[in-house]
Amino acid sequence: MIRVLVVDDDFMVAKVHSGYVQRTEGFSVVGVAHTGADALRSVRDLRPDLVLLDIYLPDMDGIAVLRELRADPATVDTDVVVITAARDVDTIRSAMRGGALHYLIKPFSHSALRDQLRHFGSLHAKLNRLSRASVAGQQDVDDVFGARPPAAGSLPKGLTLQTAELVRQALQDHPDGLSATECAQVTELSRPSARRYLEHFAATGNAEVRLRYGGTGRPERQYHWRQ
Repeated sequence: MIRVLVVDDDFMVAKVHSGYVQRTEGFSVVGVAHTGADALRSVRDLRPDLVLLDIYLPDMDGIAVLRELRADPATVDTDVVVITAARDVDTIRSAMRGGALHYLIKPFSHSALRDQLRHFGSLHAKLNRLSRASVAGQQDVDDVFGARPPAAGSLPKGLTLQTAELVRQALQDHPDGLSATECAQVTELSRPSARRYLEHFAATGNAEVRLRYGGTGRPERQYHWRQ
């Protein structure tokens, strides 16, 4: 079980993000902090595997928290994913240089955070296996530094997060799959709109496309949400 500390000044947002973590298999929330000082204290006391770190905190910003974590030998190895509404390049650059594993811009969906948590879980498992071997080959290194999964919260121009969530929910509610026509009926979208979202999920690897063969004519594309 990967232990996560959620840091956010907004109590409701922290509760939502904690719920996202708890709904992701293999992860648990070990604590919540609402200030920078509480975050530093909690990391030292609780020793989480991962910190979800907000930037806008009442006493100090998240970048300062990140720098203190890196400066302390007791917390230098703590992994951090920044979760924030900050979009300025200086903050993004500082987070990257401070060793943050990723940077998620609020608001984001459960699926966006879940995908990054799963990526972290996979990375965590790979490094644990390599630590037992003590040495790594180039293929092992490539696996660790490999491509990150597409962020589910990053949508192409013309698509909205709210509608994407509607289509995602429809797919999850129909494990046998939906065609574009069926998805349009369930979500009350037009068929072209439903198909755009379905194709987006297929392109990002969140949905699988299978061909459904009927009586005559071309087979129909059927979309299945990947669990």
